[in-house]
Amino acid sequence: MKTNELYIGQSYTMHRTFTSAEVQQFASLSLDTNPLHTDPDFAANSRFGRLIVPGFLSASMFSAVIGTRFPGVGSIYLSQDMRFLHPVFPDQEIVATVRVKELMPEKNRVLLETTCHDTQGNLLIDGQALVKLP
Repeated sequence: MKTNELYIGQSYTMHRTFTSAEVQQFASLSLDTNPLHTDPDFAANSRFGRLIVPGFLSASMFSAVIGTRFPGVGSIYLSQDMRFLHPVFPDQEIVATVRVKELMPEKNRVLLETTCHDTQGNLLIDGQALVKLP
């Protein structure tokens, strides 16, 4: 996709639910074995009261969208800024949205707003990504 095929406000949304097994797989692959993600007894005594999904596992939805769906295959991540506002729990459906914020046709780049909400509309992750288009 080229910048002339995009417009400000254009977006793509993806729904996803991460299971406890996927959280364990992510912990193993990433070496993020924080007991808030991996130890139910530890997490039960935390301020969250239960296991939470690692922030970067939730945020991986942005990478999935940007690299394969919107703007699409061949897009290259240049940067990503994020604020993690609320926890995501295993088996909780979340919704990631990638929206065109700014077009930079002279460099074939796009600035994207990247957000993640729960199904009640609560903002979980807020950020933006700079992407080079293919």
